[in-house]
Amino acid sequence: KSISVFSFPQVLLLTCAEDLECVPGFQQKVFYIEKPFEFTEDQLVLNLKFDDCKGNNKLNFEVSNPDFTVDLDGSLVALKNVSEVGRALFVHARSEHAEDMAEIFILEANEKRGALKEILKLEGNLGIPRQKRAILATPILIPENQRPPFPRLVGKVIRSEGTEGVKFRLSGKGVDQDPKGIFRINEMNGDVSVTRTLDREAIANYELEVEVVDMNGKTIDGPVRLDISVIDQNDNRPMFKEGPYVGHVMEGSATGTTVMRMTAFDADDASTDNALLRYNILKQTPTKPSPNMFYIDPEKGDIVTVVSPALLDRETMESPKYELVIEAKDMGGMDVGLTGTATATILIDDKNDHPPEFTKKEFQATVKEGVTGVIVNLTVGDRDDPATGAWRAVYSIINGNPGQSFEIHTNPQTNEGMLSVVKPLDYEISAFHTLLIKVENEDPLIPDIAYGPSSTATVQITVEDVNEGPVFHPNPMTVTKQENIPVGSVVLTVNATDPDTLQHQTIRYSVYKDPAGWLEINPTNGTVGTTAVLDRESPFVHNNVYTALFLAIDSGNPPATGTGTLHITLEDVNDNVPSLYPTLAKVCDDAKDLRVVVLGASDKDLHPNTDPFKFELSKQSGPEKLWRINRLNNTHAQVILLQNLKKANYNIPISVTDSGKPPLTNTTELRLQVCTCKKSKMDCSATDALHISLTLILLSLLSLFCKSFA
Repeated sequence: KSISVFSFPQVLLLTCAEDLECVPGFQQKVFYIEKPFEFTEDQLVLNLKFDDCKGNNKLNFEVSNPDFTVDLDGSLVALKNVSEVGRALFVHARSEHAEDMAEIFILEANEKRGALKEILKLEGNLGIPRQKRAILATPILIPENQRPPFPRLVGKVIRSEGTEGVKFRLSGKGVDQDPKGIFRINEMNGDVSVTRTLDREAIANYELEVEVVDMNGKTIDGPVRLDISVIDQNDNRPMFKEGPYVGHVMEGSATGTTVMRMTAFDADDASTDNALLRYNILKQTPTKPSPNMFYIDPEKGDIVTVVSPALLDRETMESPKYELVIEAKDMGGMDVGLTGTATATILIDDKNDHPPEFTKKEFQATVKEGVTGVIVNLTVGDRDDPATGAWRAVYSIINGNPGQSFEIHTNPQTNEGMLSVVKPLDYEISAFHTLLIKVENEDPLIPDIAYGPSSTATVQITVEDVNEGPVFHPNPMTVTKQENIPVGSVVLTVNATDPDTLQHQTIRYSVYKDPAGWLEINPTNGTVGTTAVLDRESPFVHNNVYTALFLAIDSGNPPATGTGTLHITLEDVNDNVPSLYPTLAKVCDDAKDLRVVVLGASDKDLHPNTDPFKFELSKQSGPEKLWRINRLNNTHAQVILLQNLKKANYNIPISVTDSGKPPLTNTTELRLQVCTCKKSKMDCSATDALHISLTLILLSLLSLFCKSFA
């Protein structure tokens, strides 16, 4: 009889295989194989027998190592050449009525299989790290999404030295650490149970620790690591998370051109078929010119073109935008796989394969002479994308514009060429103009396309004659005159001509703007004369220049008018007397500094009719002189008292003479107030009542002198 160790979610026990009736699950649960130098692709490793005792309906196998698979007949086969697989493989089987797990231990050539007691002594528990050999804690595999009832037995921890007088203790994340209470262990026999449904996508593995303690809680054996792995189920649909998905491909691209890549995500175990995705195009809109314009690589998700470059013509398509419904299916694309969909938008980008063409070969335009602005809009057609430089037009004048009188610009909304006159045209010079216009695109044409005759057009422009206003020569007109010239003097004679040389018209003149009212003009011959004195110091004169405007009016119907500007530069004469400032000064009656005031002089005239000025006091009479005046510079002088005066008002006549030829003199009285000063305060209140002037003093002295001789 062969001894086998059975480990399945409900129970772990030792039994004789010949004594069992049909027990759902693997008929042998533990296998030992000698490790070869390499497992080769398609190599049969061993045969597993699973029986749920009800026909094995919907039987499915999962292998812990993705490099191996189990066929429906139980054959464990290597999927590729494998040299390193670890110390054990675990196979999980599930049908409609049962599920179970088998363990395949891989032994080195110098290891021997023996009794259970010898197996337990294998270091590391056949690949599982251990600290003490007395505890055997084999890895536990638990399918996710199990249904109640709970708790459910999932495995067993064995102590080789027996369990009498000792207890098992389980700890770690999922037991006494968050999330707490998921797993628990029977203290007496080591049975491990799960208390709720597990979700592999939340936590895929749990690393717990098992130890054996005595009745007082003192550790006897361990701790030993117990690994619990959650077996993935296909419970997550593929999802496209990176949308929107928009790709671009140039029209005329070669067959097989990659447009874009679609990538879906599946939260299931990436090492299983549950997350093995395959891509497919479910729908294409529109379906013309071909219902299969694109192909998607089922494994990579790359979308490529599959039609010829001729069919990928943007201008002949129903729409330059295609929408593809992309399906991602897990389970390697098998019918049982879950699906997710997304829409991929593919835009056919335009290239400049159509030159712009004028809608007609010749355009007509009419413009009045002397007028500027847009005179005609040139229309073109272009089959390329209006949103690109392959459609936007660029116009140029290639002939007929030697004077640069015309310019052409593109209307950004309509793509039309706006032909403008930028320099006024003259009918008398040329009544007709012929322009040759060329149109191109902002973007260059593709190499095998060229601009043809339709990309040029002729514009015939007719200039209409209008009655133009006379023109002054020169304009502006300038003349220099001395101010104060006699009224009626001739300033100058203006000259205006009519540009309408083909019309025989007469010209009359008139004053348009004469701010000071100083001028008149002969309406027939244009002679300008004075009607008043020209004054350089007038507020109407700026920087010595007086400006007036005149009109020249022709005899057309209606008459046309031209405007001429006259600038008269006025030369200065000495016609303004100088003025004195200030005219009031104050001084304390006990002042120690008898320098009363500094006087300044100014003159409206220009040099040399202004400074240097000459300052003088009127002649003083009496027993003694009271003040004097000292010249400081060309424009200033200082009045100085010769002694302290009593509190009173004094009027001092001072004359100022400029340097003109002949010179002009102005006499101004300086009012001097002598005030009482105490504690830095000046009191001049009583001085008004004591108004004394030099003139009155002289008159009083003269009266007394006359009486003495009477």
